[in-house]
Amino acid sequence: MTKELHITGDTDADRLLSTEPLALLVGMLLDQQVAMEVAFAGPAKIRERLGAFDARAIAEHDPEQFAALCAQTPAVHRFPGSMAARIQTLCAQLVGEWGGDAAAIWTRGEPDGGEVLKRLKALPGFGEQKARIFLALLGKQYGLEAPGWREASGDYGVEGARRSVADITSPETLAEVRENKRAAKAAKKASA
Repeated sequence: MTKELHITGDTDADRLLSTEPLALLVGMLLDQQVAMEVAFAGPAKIRERLGAFDARAIAEHDPEQFAALCAQTPAVHRFPGSMAARIQTLCAQLVGEWGGDAAAIWTRGEPDGGEVLKRLKALPGFGEQKARIFLALLGKQYGLEAPGWREASGDYGVEGARRSVADITSPETLAEVRENKRAAKAAKKASA
């Protein structure tokens, strides 16, 4: 990793995202129907409550207890039960296919951008758009040097695009991303 991430506004949560690839992946999984800062702060809440942040420990944790842990105030997500199940499913797949090493998705075998995108799309909860955004985040802020990552991430890979979490490096860029998302949503609504 070449940079320290600044997504959540919380130093400890951002440090975890910067140093633990699984945390970044889980944060991206949670990034739906909640503010980006809330989604990406989720892994720090899980680590604090579980006492660890490890794919195997999460995957093997009792599902009801893990859901309760995610529902504690402040909740990990506005839908803590369903997201707890998604997190455990993701972690189980990481254990089964990647030995529990989230970073192996973008490092094992020196994959190019297209292969990393394919691997991300194979993860539960990662559709086309989420996989492209995450690939752009890896390339723009996490030090990914896979050839073709910008092309594979589409518009999200454009330098200075301010379209997604991949472009958030400060409170100012967060505001720019929010404004661009708002404008895109308004334009889509107007054209419908």
